[in-house]
Amino acid sequence: MEKAEKQYDKYEYIDAQETYLKVVKKGYKSAELYKNLGNSYYFNSQFDEALKWYEDLMVSFPEEVEPEYYFRYAQTLKSAERYEDADTYMDKFFAANKEDERGRLYKKEPDYLNRIDFQSGRFEIENSSINSSSTDFGTAFYGNYVVFSSSRDTSTFKKTIHQWNEEPFLDLYKTTYNPTNGELSEIEKLNDKINSKFHESTPIFTKDGKTIYFTRNNYSNSRFGTDSKKTNRLKIYRSYKNTQGGWTTPQSLSINDDQYSTAHPALSTDEKTLYFSSDMPGGEGQSDIYAVAINADGSLGEPKNLGKRINTEGKETFPFISTSGDLYFSSDGHIGLGGLDVYVTNLNPETKEEELVVNIGKPVNGTEDDFAFIVDEGSKRGYFSSNRAEGKGKDDIYSFLQLEDLKSFCEITLTGVVTDKDTGDLLAGTKVSIYDSSNNLLKSYVVGPDAFYSHKVKCGSKYFVRAEKEEYATGEELVNTPEETKTLETPLLLEKKIKSAKIGDDLGKILALSPIYFDFDQSYIRSDAAVELAKVIEVLEQYPDMKIDIRSHTDSHGDDSYNLWLSEQRAKSTIKYMVDKGIDANRLSGKGYGESQGVNDCGNESNCTKDEYQLNRRSEFIIVK
Repeated sequence: MEKAEKQYDKYEYIDAQETYLKVVKKGYKSAELYKNLGNSYYFNSQFDEALKWYEDLMVSFPEEVEPEYYFRYAQTLKSAERYEDADTYMDKFFAANKEDERGRLYKKEPDYLNRIDFQSGRFEIENSSINSSSTDFGTAFYGNYVVFSSSRDTSTFKKTIHQWNEEPFLDLYKTTYNPTNGELSEIEKLNDKINSKFHESTPIFTKDGKTIYFTRNNYSNSRFGTDSKKTNRLKIYRSYKNTQGGWTTPQSLSINDDQYSTAHPALSTDEKTLYFSSDMPGGEGQSDIYAVAINADGSLGEPKNLGKRINTEGKETFPFISTSGDLYFSSDGHIGLGGLDVYVTNLNPETKEEELVVNIGKPVNGTEDDFAFIVDEGSKRGYFSSNRAEGKGKDDIYSFLQLEDLKSFCEITLTGVVTDKDTGDLLAGTKVSIYDSSNNLLKSYVVGPDAFYSHKVKCGSKYFVRAEKEEYATGEELVNTPEETKTLETPLLLEKKIKSAKIGDDLGKILALSPIYFDFDQSYIRSDAAVELAKVIEVLEQYPDMKIDIRSHTDSHGDDSYNLWLSEQRAKSTIKYMVDKGIDANRLSGKGYGESQGVNDCGNESNCTKDEYQLNRRSEFIIVK
């Protein structure tokens, strides 16, 4: 046991497994044995083997199980597609530590499998022809090449074996890239300035191809650096193209430290920010994603943790920034299908939906580790790495074609029909345009015979829907979308710029006036009524031969004869108001009708609402010449 623990503490997992298994065969059992044996497989992503020992731990020593083992056991259960059992242990994990973000995310999204299925099917994947029987992973675009990491041994002499997984150390290789079909061919190792006798992996290149950032063991100037426990950590190195076309001696970045690992560099679209994964002190979990500014002279600023929206108490790693500014990364802390899954989120979200961290779904993600995702958004082609069982080696590179963009969980459908406001006729041929809150045009339609339009927009946002048609005034509606998926009916009612009017028509209806209401038992002109009367006065001024008859109505409250008198007073009040505004009294006539011509059934002895009664307190403007 002492020997096994020493091997385990030095990350010599293969040797530790062999020693632990000898102890097990002798009949020895303990919680510590099952934990370490399970971990030695878990940290090597051998989840099927880890499952067995974690299961023994849960059955034999349930009182000695820390919450973290509930999480790890759940992860291995997922890899066996035992999702109901995994959920049971995620419930236990959350109950034991309600502050852990991994449990909180699970509780917040109990239907995570449906969510993942919703995004699935958007990629067509294929095992790459360049894979070997060893480990191949971690691709990067480099001009007409793709550069990747591999433990294939192409040297004359046997390369150093790494005791973590008993494979040769990784080197960087380049392969010719065909952007049309994504095919890779003609593999060649990068020069010895970049490759050392230890690990090199996960490169990223500047767009001009003159600078490379990559991950390497803590090894510089023939010095093998270790931390206080004699463990060699990972560091990010940078090298520049020299005048002969080769590479300068790689230099360790200022963000590195002997006491922790920094790895898997990625560049922002403007190449002014470096993203990376690290287990440096002060992070959220086992490894977090950080960003650091690249200054004009090449020096680096202070690393900034991307925070709890992205980082959990688990592993967040392998960042990649797309040309549109989306962050792709792998995580076992966000809710997934098992092992590491690939997720995407917006780096600078403007809406609540853009803040979401989204599992990109099957077939990129599966029950094992899926990571190192990169995509060329122009061709929709890219690569990711996975240790899934059907691969050629321990880790394989998979090419993909993206068939469909990310689906919006919350989606609003704006629909409506364009009609004539006065006649209700369908207005075929109307141009309908959708604008965002910054007045940027999103889409324009010319509606067909059904005058119907439909367009999908984001939740929690503001849009303008504009309708334009010859002979009609342009109409526009402001729409504030909710934070839930639904269809919003937004009808568009257009008014003709020039309307016809004949004797007997109500000028109020032609002008689409708001009703001229009077307060209860009153005949004075309210301020809202004055606004509407101004429109009538404007028309009378434009058409000096027009004459109108003003007809005033009351509700049924009070005595019939009183209401008749009140309506007469209201008609006279309206006429006086218009005369005072300059209209010749000879062009105006008026009469009160009391409650005799109500627009509803709110007559005597009715029990209507206040608003229903008010509908009858109105004025009409009938054209008589």
